[in-house]
Amino acid sequence: MKNRTIPAFIHVLLIFSALFHSHSTSVSAQEVEDEKEFSYSEESGKGPSQWGNIKKEWSDCKTGKIQSPIDILSRKAKVIKNPGRLEMLYKPTELILQIHWLKSAGSIKINGTEYFLQQAHWHSPSEHAIDGRRYALEVHLVHQAKDPKVKHNLAVVGLLYKYGKPDAFLSKLLGNISATNGQIHEKPLGFVDPTHIDIRMGGKAYYRYIGSLTVPPCTEGVIWSVQKQVKQVSKEQVHAIRVLVHDKAEENARPVQPLNQREVELYSLI
Repeated sequence: MKNRTIPAFIHVLLIFSALFHSHSTSVSAQEVEDEKEFSYSEESGKGPSQWGNIKKEWSDCKTGKIQSPIDILSRKAKVIKNPGRLEMLYKPTELILQIHWLKSAGSIKINGTEYFLQQAHWHSPSEHAIDGRRYALEVHLVHQAKDPKVKHNLAVVGLLYKYGKPDAFLSKLLGNISATNGQIHEKPLGFVDPTHIDIRMGGKAYYRYIGSLTVPPCTEGVIWSVQKQVKQVSKEQVHAIRVLVHDKAEENARPVQPLNQREVELYSLI
């Protein structure tokens, strides 16, 4: 992957984000700094089909062969049984709005390499599809290895949501945000545990494949772990998340990308 520098302040695209201040490496775990530079609407002339033409640094969005998201076909996934859970070493740490974890919030381990949690953000509808179906919402937990020489320096955990009961973590987070009268600013929320996004993130089954970031610069070589179990979220919560973006877009999901002979693995503890 190409080396990129992490800016002093990362203004992350999408609904809202949780930025984890831990360490600096030469490969950027963030997406773009200014979401005004591109759009999800093709009518704008800056939609997904044009991302790779807007900047030369975004060329992977156009020419990349291992792009994300994808449509995961469960019947074609290579089943790997009893691989061990996706090891997550998250810990509570202070959170403020606009939204930062003030200290290291932990890490995950994949094949012996430790990836440190950098940020979390939400897409609606979901970016990944399973067997042709896209869901109401998807959260991406973005991680980065300290060693820039690691072949796959970035790892993202994806969790899908369908409409149903309110999600407990989002209820707490949105409650704190609404208490600020719609103004997103730095306000301490106390200690927040990242595992509360989903206490079953190391669930019994998850899909894994090598892909990319899903917005410019569409960096390739990202290890994706998409949980098979689908969570629930209320329509009101999804709407509240979309309102927070203030981008006047009804959705912020990139179209699914060609698989191009890639293998998708299903890690199952069953």
